[in-house]
Amino acid sequence: MKNILVLFGSILLMLSCNTDNTSLEMSGENEKSKPVANISDESIFNLSSKWRTEENDEIELSNLKGKVLVMVMIYTTCKVACPRLVADMKNIELQVSEETNTNIQYVLVSIDPKNDTPEKLKAFAIEKEMDGDEWTFLHGNEETVREFANVLAVKYKEISPMDFSHSNIISVFNPMGELVHQQEGLGVDNKETVKIIIETAKQ
Repeated sequence: MKNILVLFGSILLMLSCNTDNTSLEMSGENEKSKPVANISDESIFNLSSKWRTEENDEIELSNLKGKVLVMVMIYTTCKVACPRLVADMKNIELQVSEETNTNIQYVLVSIDPKNDTPEKLKAFAIEKEMDGDEWTFLHGNEETVREFANVLAVKYKEISPMDFSHSNIISVFNPMGELVHQQEGLGVDNKETVKIIIETAKQ
C-alpha cells in the first residue's frame, strides 16, 4: 500500500507540473485552472479534467471534495468482470449505515467514452438500482479517462469494439481526495475496505 501511495503521488505531481507549464503558455486560461485550496500534492482534486455525470452535468473531480470517495472504473457493456465490480460496490454500500453513507460518494467511471454516454450511464444506473444521490457515474473523453486510470494504476485495453480487458480495482479516497486504500480483485473479502471507508468517513 505504501508503494502504491508513493506511485500515486508521483503521477499526480507529474500531471500537475504538466498542467502548470501548459497554463503558463496559454493566456487567459489561468483563471479557469486554479488549484483547489487546502489540498495536498497527492490529491486527485489537482486534476482539472472535465467530466459529465449521468445527469449530463459538467463537473471536475474537485466538485466531489468533502466526501469519502469509493471509485471504480467499468464499462456498461461488460459481461464478465464489471457486473461483479458493480456487485462489489453495491455490497460495500449496503454494509455502511445510512447515516454514514451521507458522507460517502460511490463513483463509477466509464472506460468506454465512445459508447457510455451520460444517457447510457443514466439508464444503467436505473437498471442496476444505483440512481440514488450517493451514486455518481462519470463520462469523460479518451484522454481524461486514460489520465485518471494512470493515477489509479488501472490498466485497460480495447480488445474489440465495445469490449475491454481491464484491472479490477476499487479505490477509496478521503474527503481531500487522497488515496487511502485499494481493493483489487473480484468478489474478494471486503471487510477491510468497509472498515477503512467507515473510519475515514467518521474522521
